[in-house]
Amino acid sequence: MNESKVLIEATVLAALPARDVLIIDCRFALSDPGKGERDFIAAHIPGAVYASLDHDLSDLSKPGLGRHPLPEEEAFSRSLSRWGWHAGQRVVAYDDMGGALAAARLWWMLGVAGIEAAVLDGGWQAWLAAGLRTEHGAPGARAATRVERHFDPTRVVYYDELATLRGQASMLLLDARAAPRFRGESEPIDRAAGHVPGAHNRPFMQNLGSDGRFKSADALRAEFEAALGSYAARDVVHMCGSGVTACHNLLAMEAAGLHGSRLFAPSWSGYSSDPARPVATGD
Repeated sequence: MNESKVLIEATVLAALPARDVLIIDCRFALSDPGKGERDFIAAHIPGAVYASLDHDLSDLSKPGLGRHPLPEEEAFSRSLSRWGWHAGQRVVAYDDMGGALAAARLWWMLGVAGIEAAVLDGGWQAWLAAGLRTEHGAPGARAATRVERHFDPTRVVYYDELATLRGQASMLLLDARAAPRFRGESEPIDRAAGHVPGAHNRPFMQNLGSDGRFKSADALRAEFEAALGSYAARDVVHMCGSGVTACHNLLAMEAAGLHGSRLFAPSWSGYSSDPARPVATGD
């Protein structure tokens, strides 16, 4: 059993008083953006609300910042208000991809906004496997709360800082994409194939065991310490295709007790959109 503060077991979540926790369903399919909400209406954890990666956890109107740019803090505050979140209430996010597609992204955004959050270890499948109750239909109307949260800008990296850090060799850039995309052997989505010169690859799926749950904290710590080498956790900047699955590596490091790494929010989709930026291939 994972005892991490940022991961929670299904049976533990089920035992929490409903008033003390806001449960957010983050299921989403990149190939069918409406599927997650349809799946939510078909069945979800009792009391949960739904968060869309495209509409609640991103601002798709921002050019040049990748496929899933971060929303403005005012917009995120409005989402929290609509969901009925109130100060002091813990948030638990889940999806059906082991936390990788959007639950970890929401967990990270909440942390940057100063809100305690966790991800359901094993996600929707773990809830079902535990034989726990579900409900269906759209969530009932909730009384909106007054929410005004601010993002900590020191936890996000954009182009200028990335260039400065790369020039000083003072960071380790970890790319969470699958190895073939990192090496430039395939690129189904973005303008160019390859990776940011100097980046290292840590595919996010390596954080999970065969059961779809996170590996133990000890195992994750050993694996990440091997990947970090002489770098401290605070020197690590994470990226992926669009700033979503990179949050899975951030979550895994946090679960392992390795604190302080950051996110390159535009990630590869933003970086590679400018043909003037250098691209590397291979390992």
